[in-house]
Amino acid sequence: MGIYKRILNFYFRIAFAYTLNNTWQIFKQIEMAKNVVISLSGGMDSSTLLLRCLSEYDNVTAISFDYGQKHKVELERAQSLVNYLNDNGNSIKYQVIKLDGLVNLLNSALTEGGDDVPEGHYEEDNMKATVVPNRNKIFASLVQAVALSAATSNGNDTDIALGIHAGDHAIYPDCRQEFRDADDNAFRLGNWEAEKVGYFTPYLDTDKLGILKDGQKLIKELELDFNEVYKRTNTSYKPYPSGNSDYKSASSVERIEAFIDLGVNDPVQYEDETGPVDYEVAKTHVAKLLAEYA
Repeated sequence: MGIYKRILNFYFRIAFAYTLNNTWQIFKQIEMAKNVVISLSGGMDSSTLLLRCLSEYDNVTAISFDYGQKHKVELERAQSLVNYLNDNGNSIKYQVIKLDGLVNLLNSALTEGGDDVPEGHYEEDNMKATVVPNRNKIFASLVQAVALSAATSNGNDTDIALGIHAGDHAIYPDCRQEFRDADDNAFRLGNWEAEKVGYFTPYLDTDKLGILKDGQKLIKELELDFNEVYKRTNTSYKPYPSGNSDYKSASSVERIEAFIDLGVNDPVQYEDETGPVDYEVAKTHVAKLLAEYA
């Protein structure tokens, strides 16, 4: 009987060690899970950032904000993109947070009841009319709150992701490194366990072209379709009732310039006072404007 006990004991130790190792691997995977909460506007920048998050994180939550913006079509595009990505093997949790009660309290050309959105080059001084007071601070604060709540409830550190980039620095103060650092510091001063939340802003030193190049790379990596992704974005601050984009507002000019520089066609449908137009019409207008501005 002694030899049988030793054999059984031997196999028991092997089985126990195997089970313990598997359990450890499971716990290790859970511990190493990377989580992120992204502010998704439905524009080209944050939509590309969503692809970057899918590439770098295990669990992705996307939040959009309805703050009474005139270009509300961006929310429809955000939902459409999330649906497309989820239909192609991803698992994004998505929610729209309504802040439209602010619409009558915010003074901006981008919100309902505000002045007309100006046209022209994106670095012209009149583009400051498109600044929404404290917009990125409002968005960042809410996304941070969601990220911290998730981190403290599930035990996994969680990042927040914002698509702020260098091309916006001239007009939007809340797209600069100084804002990002100050906002992160304020969050850490005002919350317990704030160290569980990180700040992911990969495009802070990148312009629109750089973002589009990254998107092109990520689309190949994630085995997606370039046109299917970017036709589900809206950059226009003056979209037509049809949902089609204008090509004369500064935001559209900056987007089209990036597509021109990359040498690919923009898949969104453009429109002017005559109705829908081919991309070449929009491209020609922007190329002429850029030549005049240079």
